[in-house]
This record gives sequence, structure tokens and C-alpha cells, in this order.
Amino acid sequence: MDQSIQFGSRTISFYLIYANRKTMGITVSPDSSVLVKAPEGASLDKIREKVRKKAPWILKQQSFFLSFFPKTPPKKFIAGETHLYLGRQYRLKIIRGDDESVKLKGKFIEVTAPDHSRVKPLVKGWYLQNAKSKFTSVAEPLIQRFQVYNVHPSSVILREMPSRWGSCTPKGKIILNPELIKAPKGCIEYVIIHELCHLIHHDHTQKFIDLQSREMPDWEKWKQKLERMLA
Repeated sequence: MDQSIQFGSRTISFYLIYANRKTMGITVSPDSSVLVKAPEGASLDKIREKVRKKAPWILKQQSFFLSFFPKTPPKKFIAGETHLYLGRQYRLKIIRGDDESVKLKGKFIEVTAPDHSRVKPLVKGWYLQNAKSKFTSVAEPLIQRFQVYNVHPSSVILREMPSRWGSCTPKGKIILNPELIKAPKGCIEYVIIHELCHLIHHDHTQKFIDLQSREMPDWEKWKQKLERMLA
């Protein structure tokens, strides 16, 4: 059932279900929804009070997940438009020609295409190609480092995701959003380390945060940079 509490100026909505359990559990999902599982027979007042006590943690988790929501506005892929690549801004330079190509040249992403309809797919293909090679080179030493925790990702793959920069599966597959190639290397490392930590601790517990801080002491700086650059 749908419920909510007031915490200061914030309203926290949550979905409540009763289950055969002794204690109450609270889960915050990547889409920021909150699920509360309570013991059968627990009073609604006590449940709401416990949710209120956990409100700072819930809001922190929701804020954390929001940093993984790509928010860049749609591009028109026209001459002079700015595009990010590894944290730097480049202007789009379009050259009319039959020999299709995309390359970095000074402060420009230079695109040769027969007409405008080919510019977007060419640029997206170029981003994807560079993401594959760059993510692999960044991930390899980090994966080697995590072997001390007996963690061995089954694979690292790229997949467009509308609301996440990265994720991992229960079987150990790390999934990265190719849009991450627009961010600096430190941001890419942060997302990869975040997912590697999830292969050890599946939820955002204190143990997870401690591990992430140990492996990347300045992770908060890169998280904030990712939020600012791609917001």
C-alpha cells in the first residue's frame, strides 16, 4: 500500500508490504522508489516512526542515485554545437564529403558526411568505438586491483541506459553507459569502482561506502564532477 511521511520540508513516499519477518526492512531502488517490508501485525504508527528515523539515510540514497541519471539535453548535431569528450568541450565541424569519417582535430570534432542525416549516427558510432577501447583500458587495472577481494567480473559491456551510468548483474557482469565517455577519466574510474564494490556489497551499506572510500578516497569529488558536467 502507498504511504508517506513528512520529514522537515520533504515528503518521503514509500510502498508498504507486510511479510512473515521479525524486523522491518527498507530498500531504496535506483529509480528512487522506497519499499518498506514490515512484520505482519505491526502498527502503521510504529512503521511510520521507523521510516521517519531512517529518513536521512533514505534521502541520502535517493540523492546518490540521482547522480547516475544522465541529464544532458538532446543534441541537434549541427555545425558549431559543443560536445563533450573525456571531460573536454569540442565544437562540431561538419565537412560535406562522401568519405565518411569522424576525428578530433584541435578543438573540433570534425565530421565528414555526404549530408546532415549522417552526422548523428557517425558521431554516435565514433563515441561508441572510443568508449569500448577507453573503458577497457581504464577497467583492466581496476579489475586487477579488486582480485584481492576475490572479485572477478564475468565481463564488462556497454549498453545505453536512460537513467544509469553503470550497473552490475548478480552473475558479475558490469554494464557501463557509453555516454560516460563524455566525462573525465576520474569519473569513469569512479563508476567502474562503484560497480566493482557492488560485486562485494550489493547494497549501499556502510561497508560498501567504506570499501569505495578505501579504493578511491576522492570518489565524492568525481561523483560531484559527474553531476555538474553532465547535468
